[in-house]
Amino acid sequence: MHGPALSGWLLVALCALTGVYCLLRMRVCAGEERRAAGGEAVMGFGMAFMALPAAVLTPPGWSWAVYAAVFGATALHGLLAVRHGAHHLHHLVGSLAMVYMAVAMAAPGAPGAHAGHMTAGAGGIPVLTGGLLLYYVVYVLRAGARLVPVTAPAGGPAGPSAPTGGTVRAGGTVRA
Repeated sequence: MHGPALSGWLLVALCALTGVYCLLRMRVCAGEERRAAGGEAVMGFGMAFMALPAAVLTPPGWSWAVYAAVFGATALHGLLAVRHGAHHLHHLVGSLAMVYMAVAMAAPGAPGAHAGHMTAGAGGIPVLTGGLLLYYVVYVLRAGARLVPVTAPAGGPAGPSAPTGGTVRAGGTVRA
């Protein structure tokens, strides 16, 4: 990864912590949630590996083939799981993006291989790289917008009003 070492290490820490959190979440979940948490843990650790500063670890060329194979397997799993919900489509795109990055970083013209995706000639297909960047920008903005709390308009209640002593449940139904 290019750039200051501090930002690289912060990104490694964030991705690794995300992977650990997802592993811990797997312990308390079951079924589909457990499988999704496992996929997210693999992605978190994979991104932590890719974010390691190049001065710390310059992996051998064959390691990118292993990396591409692991994420190729997760892409295949994601492809089979897409029929269970749209959330798996995002995992499929993420797995394919990881395979694409591993192939671009292992390209013969990639200087230092680890930082290859940042150079012009060996960085992959610019249109595909830009499309993935746009996809993730939109995904992050949509996810961030869902985290913003909805405030009540001035002078009125936020939603359907509940009778005295009742609570408003999700979906607007009133429970007394």
